[in-house]
Amino acid sequence: MAISNTMQFKIKTLIDITETNARFNKTDPAWQQQQNFLTVLQTIGLRTNPTLVSVTVDKLPVKYLDFGTAYKGYHNVWTMLFSIEAVDSTSVEILENDINNVPVINKLDETIDFLQSVFKTKDQEFKNIIFKYVDNND
Repeated sequence: MAISNTMQFKIKTLIDITETNARFNKTDPAWQQQQNFLTVLQTIGLRTNPTLVSVTVDKLPVKYLDFGTAYKGYHNVWTMLFSIEAVDSTSVEILENDINNVPVINKLDETIDFLQSVFKTKDQEFKNIIFKYVDNND
């Protein structure tokens, strides 16, 4: 049995990052969703090569997650799981710094109206994306 030298991360966000593989059409919501998905992968890719594992969406109570205090109730939450092979190439803190205030397209399948069309990682009131390290032993 081979020992895996990879790290896994989990992203939870209130921004629609659905992977649609839609082709260019600025007015097509599926293309706009794909652009948000690519924005996340490309931002991560500035430091390391992510391997996508999955993207899912569920309606969840945000009270039990680490989103901003402005968000209450049940909302669509996208979860992206990805791995990296270069284990020292990034961290949760680096990912948070890199994606903070990166522009997004909103008003897609989100259940929240955002004041700004950006990912927020450092705003205690309006944080809309969370990064976590996933322990492979879980």
